Amino acid sequence: RPRAAGMHPRKIAEIWGELMTGLGYARFGAQGGDWGATVSTWLAIDRPDRVAGIHLNYIPGSYAPDLGPGTRALSAGEEEFLAQRDRWIQDEGAYGHVQATRPQTLAYGLNDSPVGLLAWILEKLRNWSDCGGDVFSRFTADDILAHVTLYWVTQTIGSSARLYAEAGSMPLRLGPSERVPVPCGVARFPKEEPMPPREWVQRAYDVVSWTEMRSGGHFAAMEEPDMLAASIRDFFRPLRGGRGQG
Repeated sequence: RPRAAGMHPRKIAEIWGELMTGLGYARFGAQGGDWGATVSTWLAIDRPDRVAGIHLNYIPGSYAPDLGPGTRALSAGEEEFLAQRDRWIQDEGAYGHVQATRPQTLAYGLNDSPVGLLAWILEKLRNWSDCGGDVFSRFTADDILAHVTLYWVTQTIGSSARLYAEAGSMPLRLGPSERVPVPCGVARFPKEEPMPPREWVQRAYDVVSWTEMRSGGHFAAMEEPDMLAASIRDFFRPLRGGRGQG
């Protein structure tokens, strides 16, 4: 658990880079969904000489491409995405707002009550997965309890919530002509929302592969691990270097 302020996604990316150096990898790839997508993107921006490519199953929520003068007009798909994003924030975004503005107050209650913590996490598993409202069609009771217990015994729901506030100090904003300078692969799971169309992502990411998955949602690694793993392998296979390089 971070003991001081400043542990935002860009700092986490720096730690990931140091970790790979310590493990002996001069060149490597990164993969992420949710906050992992933000960290992977920062890693690519700050270490393009070492990152062979990034594979994402979510596009960072703070990502905003340059839409200033001289850029192309929004497509119909992009306009629909922005409207969908606004609807999603209205219906589902309260958690993000409270975590970005009052994370510590929330953390006391969730860290003190295992029932409160279970309800908080279970709501997200139900609403954001491809379960059709039946959370047990996607996750077993053991899966859910293991997930919640990981936060409970380590007392890390507070630092988890605080990441939203920390990220506000370093949003992923790309200026005119700025691009993420490594190849990017995207796995689009149908129940991942809000998820932008390819043309929105391509404004700043070098999207070389885009795969539409037949099922799955926000928790892709738990919901469709085989599908996600296959997509990751397919993307990185042509980017692999020699032995010891990645």
